[in-house]
Amino acid sequence: MKTVNDLLVLGNPILYEISEEILPEELPLVENWVKDLHEVMEDIRARYNFGRAIAAPQLGNMKRLIYMNITKPMVFINPKIINKSKEMFEVWDDCMCFPNLFVKVMRHNTIEIEYLDENWKTQNAVFENDLSELFQHEFDHLEGILCTMRAIDSKSFRWRI
Repeated sequence: MKTVNDLLVLGNPILYEISEEILPEELPLVENWVKDLHEVMEDIRARYNFGRAIAAPQLGNMKRLIYMNITKPMVFINPKIINKSKEMFEVWDDCMCFPNLFVKVMRHNTIEIEYLDENWKTQNAVFENDLSELFQHEFDHLEGILCTMRAIDSKSFRWRI
């Protein structure tokens, strides 16, 4: 079982690697991976009072898996962003891998995604505004991109107070 101590922190080179697709034969492993993601996210929530989603690479599991829990748990296996709005907005982003730092980034207002659920069934979803930003942040983790790399400029950083 993974704990918050397994969470990779800013500067760890693994965070900059592109994750691999989950294979059909790995589906039985997903349940335990999701439990790990859930436990670590709950610990971050208790410690820092934030955390709505987490990506497997944040725990060193280089698989294309995102776990989101806002009103209910949602699992996204091998997600793809298939459409992005041209309209974008500016937001102060934070990350469990550097919980005391905010980074100002630009995100698409709306995205459409395709993914596999826990039953290996293809699903589609559309996210807008804060959920769009959240999913883009987690998807970036799958691509080895941190929000620090998307900062608007060199002044787009501030400490959480």
